[in-house]
This record gives sequence, C-alpha cells and structure tokens, in this order.
Amino acid sequence: MEPVLNEDGTLAREGALDRVPEAFAPVVEAARACLAETFGPALLHSAYLYGSIPRGTATVGVSDLDLLVALREEPAEADRAAVRDLEAGLDRRFPQIDGVGTLLTSSGTLLSERERYDLGFFVACLCTPLLGEDLAGRLPRYRPTSLLARETNGDLALLLPRWRRRLAEATTDAERGRLGRWVGRHLVRTGFTLVMPRWGDWTSDLDEMAAVFGGYYPRRAAQMRTAVRVGRHPAAADPTVLGALIEDLGPWLAAEYRAAHGVKAPRP
Repeated sequence: MEPVLNEDGTLAREGALDRVPEAFAPVVEAARACLAETFGPALLHSAYLYGSIPRGTATVGVSDLDLLVALREEPAEADRAAVRDLEAGLDRRFPQIDGVGTLLTSSGTLLSERERYDLGFFVACLCTPLLGEDLAGRLPRYRPTSLLARETNGDLALLLPRWRRRLAEATTDAERGRLGRWVGRHLVRTGFTLVMPRWGDWTSDLDEMAAVFGGYYPRRAAQMRTAVRVGRHPAAADPTVLGALIEDLGPWLAAEYRAAHGVKAPRP
C-alpha cells in the first residue's frame, strides 16, 4: 500500500481530480455543471467527489459516482428532491457509472464540533474538492486515533435493528442487493476502523481493509471477506449470507468496537 500519512503522522487526503480515469472525466464534468446549475452560488457552498473515481480505481460499468454537497443552509425537502433528479439524470446519461449517491448537508454541519471527527474527517481526508471553497482548510489535521475510530463507526449497534427490519421486509433480489451493498461495505469499514489505531494508517480499499482486520482477528477474517464480496457484488447477497452478517458478525463487531473505542456521540 502507498502510505497515506503525512510526514507529521497526520492522515493525507486521498484522491485528486488528476487521478480520475479518462472514462469518468465526462461524468465528473457533467456533475460539476449540474450541481452549479441546480443550486447556484446563493445556495451551494461546496461540492466534493469521493470513492473510487477520484482515487483512480473505478471500473467502467461497475463503479458508482459518489458526491458530497454542502449547502449554505440546512437542506430542505426541495433540495433533496433536486438531488434525486440530478442523480437520476446523470445515471441515465452515463453508462460508465452504476448509479449516483449524494450526501447532502450544510457547511455548518460539516464544520460543527459534533461532526469534527466524523463528517469533518470525511471532508478533510476522504473527499476531493469539485466546486466552491474547500472546507478542509477550516478543519484540523487528523491522526489514526481511537477518537477517530469511535466517531466514524462507533454506531454499529444502532444500525443492526434497522438492517434486520429491512432484511425481513425485502421481497426481491434487488432490495436484498441494495441492502447487501450497504451492510457489506459498512461492516468492512467498521472492522477496519476497529483496528486502525493499532495499524496506524488508513486505506479505503475494501480488500485491504478486510486484510488488515484479518491480521488482528484471524478467526473472523473469512466473514469479513464475505462482507467484501456482498458489498461489492449485490447478487451475492442471498438471505442466508446477509442474515449471517447481520446476526453474527454485526453484533460481535459492535460489542468489540464498544469495548475498544466506546460509542459514537449521539446524533439528533
């Protein structure tokens, strides 16, 4: 792995516009134009890319486009509807991507003390500026600490009941696939951040996350590799496999996380 630590031991920002693969460059430019047109400077504070496209690891026809949009005020329902339309339009126009996902929030939320080690870290280290003022300049430098682990993924226990309910209510492969994509990826990231302070670095590659976790918890390594497979390939999310992740790996991981790092500060 290429190190992502700065010389002072803080986490370097991953991703950059010059790493976007050529096939995805038109998608990124269209997203930039659509966001500017949809919100305008009066509403839009800044926008960012994250995920495999700005890291340069995206696969044509498989990867999705991930965006974070920060408005000057808290988003209203009309803003959320506009984002849904924007996502659908980009997805229709570009076969290179398999869907668009947008995190819609406000600059005030991203800079808040409550989000300093969650969404603030996300912007400063995992997002690539696309439009507007880069909020990273107003956020601290981050280190791979237990505090960072707690505030990024210390809420797994709260998610498990929702996942159980969604699995019980799912009636189609498509519904289970969407759930599996979210569950698998979230479990892998949680497993990685559980051991991140001991490992002392960062990665966003799911395979590497699982491998790092497995080095500390070899008895759970196979389950974490299954979580990678389910998170990456929705067709792999059959009810039995997904149920095992939610009912076995999930509760164990939540308890281990709570013991190691505590519980994430409550959100409204």
